[in-house]
Amino acid sequence: MTGGGRESEGGEEEVRGARRIPGPRGAADDLDLASVPLPPLPPPGGSAPDEAVPEQSQPASASASGDAPESDAGEPEPDPGPGPAAEAWPEPGPCPEPEPGPEPEPAAPAAEAWPEPGPGPEPADGTPEPPAPDPLVSSAPVVLPHQVLKALLGAWALSACSAEETAAVEDHLTGCAPCADEALRLRDAVGLLHTDGSLDLDPTLRTRVLDGCFGRRPARIPVPEWAAPYDAETARLDALLRDIGDSEWHAPVRLQWFEEERRVSRRTTVAGVIGHLMAVDGLLSAALGLDDPLDGGKAPLDPTERTETYWSATRRPPTRAVREPWRAQSHELIRTASFAGRNVAETSVSYGAFALPLQDAALDRAFECWVHGGDIADAVDYPYPAPSAAHLHRMIDLAARMLPAALAGRRSAGLAGPAKDLVAAGAPGRSLHLEIEGHGGGDWYIALDSPAAVGAPERAVAQVALDGVEFCRLVAGHISPVEAAAGQEGDREAIRDVLFAAASLSRL
Repeated sequence: MTGGGRESEGGEEEVRGARRIPGPRGAADDLDLASVPLPPLPPPGGSAPDEAVPEQSQPASASASGDAPESDAGEPEPDPGPGPAAEAWPEPGPCPEPEPGPEPEPAAPAAEAWPEPGPGPEPADGTPEPPAPDPLVSSAPVVLPHQVLKALLGAWALSACSAEETAAVEDHLTGCAPCADEALRLRDAVGLLHTDGSLDLDPTLRTRVLDGCFGRRPARIPVPEWAAPYDAETARLDALLRDIGDSEWHAPVRLQWFEEERRVSRRTTVAGVIGHLMAVDGLLSAALGLDDPLDGGKAPLDPTERTETYWSATRRPPTRAVREPWRAQSHELIRTASFAGRNVAETSVSYGAFALPLQDAALDRAFECWVHGGDIADAVDYPYPAPSAAHLHRMIDLAARMLPAALAGRRSAGLAGPAKDLVAAGAPGRSLHLEIEGHGGGDWYIALDSPAAVGAPERAVAQVALDGVEFCRLVAGHISPVEAAAGQEGDREAIRDVLFAAASLSRL
């Protein structure tokens, strides 16, 4: 070879510049780096030609005489001197343990220092390869793009990510609101995958959804405020009827009310209750000029007589087929009242023995719909809460306004004490303070001696405190006056007369 070793140096530079793929490396916990023999470092300067690699050991004769080995041509090799080329490279194979001795001084400073060799395998030709540096071990989460992290949310929800991916995803969720919402939805969905969990929906979900719809859905044609309770209660009862099965339409229902001083009842079915509501609602239909289901010109006006007439005219026991005409009738009532305008609210509706303006009659029908809806719910074991506070307050107000007339009627029949202080119509008279607590509560002052008198706080001689729902059950005839859990104070006779008058408002 010629050129003073420059060809060899050029080759070395070429090897250094080439990009190498590091060999496979075991896991850090499976490899004992201290037990792996390290190959000797290559010389930083010029190297001997590949053809002139000497053996690791010389013959004993040559070592003893100190003569230089001869080449193939019989001429002695020139002494390379003390430079780094004097060191011989090992044969390919297992790396030998390095001989202890003084470190050779480099012939010339190297431009770059090679890194410490790793445990990677040597090339087949025996040339030592500069190993890749070990990656730095860091506890920081892996930095991944947004799309990759979003794709990992499903695996994260299933706890199928590695520790690094889990840390990266959770770090990303603290700063990305859309991904955080999606992660919560996926985590909730994972909870449904457990076989020990029930997939049945909450039994009160339908009721809560319907309550929200009835309270928030605006009507295309605004329903008058006075008709809103009737609209809501018919819709709630219709939702109950939609949920029950065919056999439950024949479930027995006991209707209760008070007549004079005693409680009476009538046994019917769920379908019979709906027929009763439809028959009495026909009074409002006739007042608005709509068709009466009992042929309005010939049917009686008294609610009890109308119901008996409807039940006797039915050849077969009513079934769920009664639901559609009842619901169609209630829809028509609400639609007609909405289109009729303001003046229709004062239209008189006759109940035979008394009459009510249409706005009060609609409130009365809403009260009856709620009460009988509760009767049906008890018969079929269905949850049925009280009306909204605003609607219940209006129902209580109607009953309180009807109490003076009911009290006067009982006094005429000899069922109540005599009047003690008659006053002119519109003047304040002796009063009872009716305090309704809780749901739909308020304060009312009931005139005691004349229905034309006005109740006034300064003329109150007694006070009765009742829960709102409890008072409505008393008015509906579902509890007796002596069973009502009432707080009482003042004139005992006035308190008794008002409680019994409230029970007398009930009817079939």
